Amino acid sequence: MPTYFVACKEAVLNRGPAPEPFLLEIVAWAKGAPDEIFLPNQRTDIYSSVLAELGPWDGLLHRKAVMLEVLRVLGGFESSWKWDEGRDTTNSKSNTPCTEEAGIFQCSGDSMQFDPSLKKLLLQTAGKTDCETFRTESKSNHAFAIEYCARLLRFTVNHHGPIRDADIHPWLRRDAVAEFEVCLQDQ
Repeated sequence: MPTYFVACKEAVLNRGPAPEPFLLEIVAWAKGAPDEIFLPNQRTDIYSSVLAELGPWDGLLHRKAVMLEVLRVLGGFESSWKWDEGRDTTNSKSNTPCTEEAGIFQCSGDSMQFDPSLKKLLLQTAGKTDCETFRTESKSNHAFAIEYCARLLRFTVNHHGPIRDADIHPWLRRDAVAEFEVCLQDQ
């Protein structure tokens, strides 16, 4: 797959640029991801949150590219793009197996409460839905981590502090969305 990453490699906060293998991996995931993850809904979700920065929406391909741009920046904020990132030691609420964050996007098992489809995804992936399994899958199964976070962002913008507090918003780039769109069109 040819790469077109220039804007996507711009630094995020003080984390530096996203690694190219991560960028390629999220593009590959989006190419095969179910369309339902990106379609309009009636919730206040990630698309509502970043409308001013990256909208208005121009079809499914654009919506997929916007999700990838959010994941690019969120991965930098949450873990500096480390797939196996563990618990956030600065979060006093991260003190139980289900509140402990895990993986590149720092989701926690208690986020499965936002919609039954999140628990269903874990069950389909790992055969179990306990929080220890969630943490293991979030750190080791990249496709699960990406899809889980993308789905979660369609149900709430309050699970991730950098989104809830709009910390990622100044780092989102329209030109990075355009690069993701080109990559998603390539076969």
